[in-house]
Amino acid sequence: MNQSQPVLQVDKLSVGYQDKVVLQELTFQIEKGEFVSLLGPNGAGKTTLLRTLSRHLTPLTGTVYINQTDLKTMAQGHLARTMSVVLTEKVSPPFFRVLDFVALGRYPYTGFLGKLSPTDDKVVMAAIEMVHAMDLLFRDINTLSDGERQKILIARALAQEPQIILLDEPTMHLDLKHRMEVMTILQSLCRDKGISVVASLHDVDIAAKISDKVGLIKDARIIAWGEPENILRAKTVAALYDFEGAAFNRFLGSIEFRGNGTNGTVFVVAGMGSAAILYRLLSKRGFSIVTGVLHKNDLDFFVADSLGADCLTQSPMEVITPETVQKAKKRITEAACVIDTGFTLGDLNHENLDLLKAAMEMGKPLFSMRKDFNFSQLAPSSQDILFSCEDEARLVTMLEEWLRETSR
Repeated sequence: MNQSQPVLQVDKLSVGYQDKVVLQELTFQIEKGEFVSLLGPNGAGKTTLLRTLSRHLTPLTGTVYINQTDLKTMAQGHLARTMSVVLTEKVSPPFFRVLDFVALGRYPYTGFLGKLSPTDDKVVMAAIEMVHAMDLLFRDINTLSDGERQKILIARALAQEPQIILLDEPTMHLDLKHRMEVMTILQSLCRDKGISVVASLHDVDIAAKISDKVGLIKDARIIAWGEPENILRAKTVAALYDFEGAAFNRFLGSIEFRGNGTNGTVFVVAGMGSAAILYRLLSKRGFSIVTGVLHKNDLDFFVADSLGADCLTQSPMEVITPETVQKAKKRITEAACVIDTGFTLGDLNHENLDLLKAAMEMGKPLFSMRKDFNFSQLAPSSQDILFSCEDEARLVTMLEEWLRETSR
């Protein structure tokens, strides 16, 4: 990625409509081949910023530079050969084939009559091929699905042979297949063609995984700008969207939804990534979760922590200490039951087996997903409180059935 000259630079920019300032004092730059995602709540000003960068709106104050040239001074033809724009307005031209619609992207090169040269034809076909839409060439654009239409809009933008593409919510109304396909296409344009992409997005998960930079927009300003690995953290994302009951985890690159915990407390003995699915299921079904003992670099810890579980932890690569085990045993006494996820036993987590033994000796019901294990060696007289479960869904069903029986 070329870092010597930014393709787009913003200096003390304020944007809005007449006397209404939507965003103010923005300063940032975008390099060649970067994928930049603009994130923020509806109405924060993402679209207004994109319309200003594309010269659909005039800046209230400040300057936008394209390849070191003031946007205000650029000839329209030069700008069209440098930047293309895909906005959210639904385009429905009558009786237009896909091929003809994409060819409209060559207008900066064809002159007054709009006649395509053999070179123009090759560029148009290459643009359609880049978005994997050769099978749509002769379809009427009004017969396309939303996902197919979005790919064709991107193809038309590519036909301009731009250095920069601006997109306003490119995945809006798309199903999962087309959402992934469109984002993959955009990412490949950055990596393979060196095109800079600036897109407003609502999917924090996707932005975290695909972006080189993110800009967080709220309260009439950019509150953070930089690499998503540094910018997107639990507190930052929660503050950006003002949500509770969910948390973004930068290690997972995803948002976890917390349950209400009204179904009682269960203690989950886990580790080695064995409990991630179960944690989500328990949380969804309204259980309050206490779990351990988990190493702090374990996938289970990242998921449980994001879900708001009470985690008993050990530092990475350390043997679980007797002190931590004692704390866990105390928490087991307070739980309605104990769940064994069938975690793999090793030298560092073998002490967790003692938690299962303690639970059975206390008379706590034990729901276990462990296969081919002789629990009688842990607590010989406690087999009547052992429930063997083959998967997470069956375990939670059995747990709920047990709770209903005991509450009668």
